[in-house]
Amino acid sequence: MASGHGAWDASIANLFSPGARVLVCQAGYFSENWSATARQYGVEVEVVAAAERRAVDPKAVEERLAADQGHAIKAVLIVQNETATGMRHPVAEVRAAMNRVKHPALYCVDTISSLASYDFRMDEWGVDLVVGGSQKGLMMPPGMSFTAINARAWAASQDARNPRRYWDWRPMVEGGRQLRFCGTAPIPYFYGLEAALDMIEEEGLENVFARHRRLAQATRARVRAWSAVTPHGGGPEIYSLDPEAASDSLTAVLTPAGHDADKVRAIAADRYSVALGRGLGALQGRVFRIGHMGDLNEPMLLGALGGIELALAEAGMPHARGGVEAAMEALRAPAAIRKAAVAA
Repeated sequence: MASGHGAWDASIANLFSPGARVLVCQAGYFSENWSATARQYGVEVEVVAAAERRAVDPKAVEERLAADQGHAIKAVLIVQNETATGMRHPVAEVRAAMNRVKHPALYCVDTISSLASYDFRMDEWGVDLVVGGSQKGLMMPPGMSFTAINARAWAASQDARNPRRYWDWRPMVEGGRQLRFCGTAPIPYFYGLEAALDMIEEEGLENVFARHRRLAQATRARVRAWSAVTPHGGGPEIYSLDPEAASDSLTAVLTPAGHDADKVRAIAADRYSVALGRGLGALQGRVFRIGHMGDLNEPMLLGALGGIELALAEAGMPHARGGVEAAMEALRAPAAIRKAAVAA
């Protein structure tokens, strides 16, 4: 039983020894905290930093690994969906960059807020370790985390010298299968997980991904409408400057300079019962975050977006009206396509 932070901890404790070096694709609050976990274990952390409001650049990773002729770097760590910034990062492309320079580093990926929200392929993309969590796309309460490893990661764990007891994989695994837990098994969570997986199977995983994309596009359409205070903008903006890097799990909204995102959040919560995520770390007060993952549909999203627009007005934040219509327009075409497919 642990949050995603526990899975981070387990990954570092089991894979590395003090003094080992890892390369972290750093692009926000959560990748920074995975780095901090590694440092606490005495692991040396190098950083490939993404440009502000941009996704991780696979070419920068490739260049750093190409320069590591002695293969001192033992792993590359990346967060697929950076929850703090509402941005997705190119997991498959970074793996391809590692392959081009034939670097043997392990590849470790955090899918805590992307799992069951959009596509991820551990084996096909050559990922050695994956961490996940229960409280995002899997629609469960927080407190259950997941770790998946392949044979390369398991082999590395046999020689790692970091101290570990609760997180130690070795007593839990026999013959490539987990047979026991580090204490009492979290049985109630497994019932919840079974129900969540039944819901996903009933809808169909590809349909789940398509729904998340559809709701994300509607949310982004609404934020773009709010932004158009003048022909040059002036209102709230989508944090991601690259449309292809914008997350399908949530949208981070950057507020205009001089305006407080937390004021919008407080009004939305107190008056309209709409809970928004706050800005984390350097983005505190600059960003609010709109979640559109898990058990969510169009009317639920439109209601939440309407409450946010009311909160923007009451907070005195510049924004253009018409966000509701923009979101509905983004939803209409896919709905028509779905109806035609059903009729056929």
